Amino acid sequence: MPHGVTRLELLRGLAAAVGASAVTACAPGQTRAGPSVAAAADLQFALPQVAQAFEAQGGGPLRLVFGSSGAFTSQIEQGAPFEIFMSADRAYVRRLAEGDLTEGEGQPYARGRIVLFAPHGSALTVDPQLADLAAALSDGRVSRLAIANPDHAPYGRAAREALIHAGLWDLAQPRLVLGENAAQAAQFAASGSAQGGLIAYSLALAPEFARRGAFALIPEAFHQPLDQQMALLKGASAPARAFYDFLQSSAAREILARHGFVLPQAVAP
Repeated sequence: MPHGVTRLELLRGLAAAVGASAVTACAPGQTRAGPSVAAAADLQFALPQVAQAFEAQGGGPLRLVFGSSGAFTSQIEQGAPFEIFMSADRAYVRRLAEGDLTEGEGQPYARGRIVLFAPHGSALTVDPQLADLAAALSDGRVSRLAIANPDHAPYGRAAREALIHAGLWDLAQPRLVLGENAAQAAQFAASGSAQGGLIAYSLALAPEFARRGAFALIPEAFHQPLDQQMALLKGASAPARAFYDFLQSSAAREILARHGFVLPQAVAP
């Protein structure tokens, strides 16, 4: 158990389905698996909608697998049969490109944001500057705070940077509950297993989480930009290439924007 993690082993069971989820996007009645897309966990609600729009325009089925970008990077280096990698951190795509595992350096597709989330009934009041979190960590109202594991999850690194920026890292560290990825951290925060969490904005906006608590958007200045990059992996099939192109379309961009992602100018309209 990593230092500073509270009840991690017990809490993992509450969100196993979220933390290691796979979604297959197929037309009704289809069972044929399509190209496998390794996608950052913050895309869990946005990307299935993009896949549905792709199919509606004549594209084929896709297998969407969600998890931590760092873990996917290691799996791809070990030969995992993904065809597209949608990372929450461009550094992971760069690492794979340097290893000659991608077709070029890929494309930016979004910039993520983080929020402070508190479930209904929590003693924590959410605010952008983390003022009440500071007080709650000091007076004991917050004994468990969920973030993604900063060792391999970009949203966890952003959460750690935000806590450091606010001068709260030393107070928070012993109370951290670490999710394996952004989605699992959000589940910990929303389930009441923690009094709050620093989680992905795109997940906090989803009805599954929004109805379970309140959140405040953290200023971008509190952490390094969450610039998200995607790339085709070597040997990608024609259907994978078609979906990769669709991800750069205005239709896909509009869906990502609705889910709270900032769209970089570098992505073609």
